[in-house]
Amino acid sequence: MRDRLRAGVAIFNDGHYHAAHDAWEDRWLELESGSDDERLLHGLIQYTAAVYHARERNWDGAVGLAESAGEYLAALPADYRDLRLDPVRSSLTRLATDPEVVERRPPLRLEHEGSTPTRSDLGFEPTAIAAVVLATEFGFDEEPVERARTYARQDLEDGADDSRFITLLFDFVRDDEHRGIVAQRLAEHVGRRRAREEDVDGLF
Repeated sequence: MRDRLRAGVAIFNDGHYHAAHDAWEDRWLELESGSDDERLLHGLIQYTAAVYHARERNWDGAVGLAESAGEYLAALPADYRDLRLDPVRSSLTRLATDPEVVERRPPLRLEHEGSTPTRSDLGFEPTAIAAVVLATEFGFDEEPVERARTYARQDLEDGADDSRFITLLFDFVRDDEHRGIVAQRLAEHVGRRRAREEDVDGLF
């Protein structure tokens, strides 16, 4: 839960409002309806959607989502899951009454664990989650990114200090300017690793 929450928060704080919910949605769908975690993620997903619709000037959609998000978050403790919720609730109230506020000032940045994390602040696991989310958002093939994530986790478990997959996943998430090149290199390394695995499998 913590890693998914943090990945989505960082993606949101970097301005990718539509993409942020993808970090939370799979986990949200697994949760029991009405549980605190389910209400948190449901509220955050609707908050990101409200911001997105407001920025697209869909005022009615933004207002409805802001009101609904506020209802989901209303009863949760102010620091639930180390996320500062009072500013979020205030922002939702403001958005519900004046959705055009997003044209006058940037959306509230989310605070988690005492800071407002961006993608450059993420550790490995939230970065691995964010990589697949951003691959989807920016139209890259998800399969090599998901496989690179698997290989990176294997390298971590094996104690590798110089995993190319870990480095490339961090670059893919953090480097907006060169993401296409990074994606190409990542796919090439995945292809070589898969080829080696198939060669070994053929020996037995």
